[in-house]
Amino acid sequence: QVRLTESGGGLVQAGDSLRLSCAASRRTVSNNGMGWFRQAPGKEREFVAGISWSGGDKLYADSVKGRFTIFRERAGTTVDLQMNSLKPEDSGVYYCAASRRAIASTTAVDYPSWGQGTQVTVSS
Repeated sequence: QVRLTESGGGLVQAGDSLRLSCAASRRTVSNNGMGWFRQAPGKEREFVAGISWSGGDKLYADSVKGRFTIFRERAGTTVDLQMNSLKPEDSGVYYCAASRRAIASTTAVDYPSWGQGTQVTVSS
């Protein structure tokens, strides 16, 4: 089982930026897609962004398109999420996940490995 460790969360004001990073403990994830999900209090976990093993294919939730960018080196073991123009509704715990598939995916069931999460709070 691969271990995923997120970092970079924090408390910011609306309009600010944050960069989240996720490091995998094993190189086996280099052949797998990776993604970011988030969960706000009282809400279900939702997809934020996903990226293929090569970094060439990316998917975004409509709510973050144009503001968030997911990045990884080709076959890399680290995936970053650059978040710009943050809004209060972006607040929540952000989870990194490693997919069982090589392509990017929006579906949580495709991700068997999850990190512990990092808190992002955006004040208005």
